Formats: sequence, C-alpha cells, structure tokens
Amino acid sequence: MKPVFVNDLAANQTITSFFLVSEKETRWTREGKPYLRLELADRTGTIEARMWEGFEAAAETIGRNTVVKVQGRVETYRGRRQLILERIRVADPGEYEPADFQPLAHLDVDALYARLNELVAGIGDPHLRALLEGLLADPAVASRLKQAPAAKSLHHAYPGGLLEHIVNLCELCRSVALRYPEVNADLLLAGAILHDIGKLEELRCEGSFGYTTEGLLLGHIVQGLALVRRRIEALENFPEPLRVALEHMIVSHHGQYEFGSPRLPMFPEALLLHYLDDLDSKMAAARASLAAGTDEEGWTARNDALGRRLLDLSRYLGGAAEAAAQAGETEAAPQQERVEPHAARSGEA
Repeated sequence: MKPVFVNDLAANQTITSFFLVSEKETRWTREGKPYLRLELADRTGTIEARMWEGFEAAAETIGRNTVVKVQGRVETYRGRRQLILERIRVADPGEYEPADFQPLAHLDVDALYARLNELVAGIGDPHLRALLEGLLADPAVASRLKQAPAAKSLHHAYPGGLLEHIVNLCELCRSVALRYPEVNADLLLAGAILHDIGKLEELRCEGSFGYTTEGLLLGHIVQGLALVRRRIEALENFPEPLRVALEHMIVSHHGQYEFGSPRLPMFPEALLLHYLDDLDSKMAAARASLAAGTDEEGWTARNDALGRRLLDLSRYLGGAAEAAAQAGETEAAPQQERVEPHAARSGEA
C-alpha cells in the first residue's frame, strides 16, 4: 500500500508517495516562466500539484494515467490544498498496487439496477415505459451505467455513481410528486432517468475519470439529447409532444443559462427535475467532503462544488451536548434537594 493517500494530506506536510496523473499541462506565470501543473489522484480523491523548477525532462515521460512517484510539500492556497513538487518520476510497476488508484466501488450496482427496472415497470405511460425498458435492456447501456461516475469530481465521482444518482433522484421525484397531484409523475420519472444519460458518452471511466474528446466538444446535454432522440425514432407512434417535453427536461435540467442549460425549465415537471437534481448533487458533494475528514475544529477543506467549507455538525453538537449534560448533572443535585422536602410536606398533609 502506498505511504499516503490524498485524504491524508495536511497543510505543511512533506510527503513522498505515489499518485496517478489524471491531468497534465504546462502553464506560464505572468512573467512568462513555464511550470508544470498536474492533477494527481488515488482511490480517495484528487489534488492539484505544481512543479516550478526542473520538470522538463520528467514531463516528457509523463502522461495521463501514468503512475508517478513524487516528493513535495502540501500547501494551502485560497483555502485549498495543493502539492508543490520538488521531484517527480514515472513509477516502476513493482513499486505500487494498482488498486490504490482505483476509486472505491462501495455500491451494490446490481441491486441499484434492479431497483431502476422496478421503477420503470411502474410507469403507466406505455410510450415512456417502452422507451425506458428498451434502454435498460441494452447490455451496453447496463454495463456502462454500472461503471460510470455522475461527474469527474463534483458529486457521485465513483464507479456506479451515475446509477446511484439516477435512482436517488427517481425516489425523490416519486415522493415529491405525491405532494403535487397536478404533476405528470411518469414524465418526471422519465426525465430523472434520462437527464444525465449523455454522461455515458461524455465521461471516460478507464483509469482516472476524465472527459472523452466528444464529451469535451459536445457535453452530456447534447449527447443525451441525441441518444434519446435515436431511441425514440426507433419506436413506433411515439407522440411528438411527449418527445418535445422529454427533450426539454434534458436540455433544461441545469436550470440556468450560465450553468449550461440551453433553455430554462418551462413547466412544473422540468422545474422539479432541476431542483431535485441539484439537491441530490449538493448533498452528495457535502457527504464526500465530510467523509474526506475535517480539521481539529470540525471543518472540511473548501468544497468547490458548494463554494464553501462545511462543518461536521454531529461533531460540533456532540461537544455541546456533552457540555450540556455535564451542566445538567451539576444542577440536578440542588434541584433534587428542593423537590424532596416539598414532596415530604405534601405527604404529611
């Protein structure tokens, strides 16, 4: 096992360890001096690394998905950890365990996929059900969906994360639709299943997570739209208005133009999909931050997806609860002394 993982890194720590290169580029300072920027990964997460001097020879042998041995120091810049490298080289195969760089697969993806099929079987609209059943019955889709992350790093960034996100979102949609009987629950559920389906083509799962060339050029909204349209065109008599409504939910699910949606959500089902998708994504990002550990006061590192640090509330309230309990014990004795004489007088009366 390698000496130190990303989640173990602390500010001002000097380390020597092995990492997988997930991104590599040469950048230039404002003064025009080149430096090497890397994103280094292992099974616990990623960290940005920079090397200011003496990187030229090593950079020629390093590429994406290369395992490297590095020596450097952890620093904090704008609330984020980063590695400042002093030495780097390509690691020899016998020096590391490949499992150290594979994201932890903690999900029962077969159970999740079975649940997704149950949800589809419960859809009343025959056109939507036929579309979704055909999609999930495709072995290529099933295999990729069980492996794909929901994002490169922001949320559900682990094997099967996309499937987990979709099932979570479906369950949220089912619950919320009960509160709004005017909502087309079948369409809402179909939108939840298909909103991110383009990520099967946008993201690359081999080695470290990253974007395919087509994913960088088109993005998962466009790719998902094309995939769903191909599936619909292969069906007979799929209603045109239903196709347009479903495609609108895909193109609007990011909710705002600046977040990549070509259109804003324009009917209640699309609004619900956007807000519930955002909710599940943000809660997953919060969970990941807290799982990565906190400082001595219970605060996480800055989470880029949320734009803030998070407090481990159970740890914070645990300390407060302990203090309150101790204070309660101190006050209990005098209070008991006051009650017992009163009770005795009542008995005598």
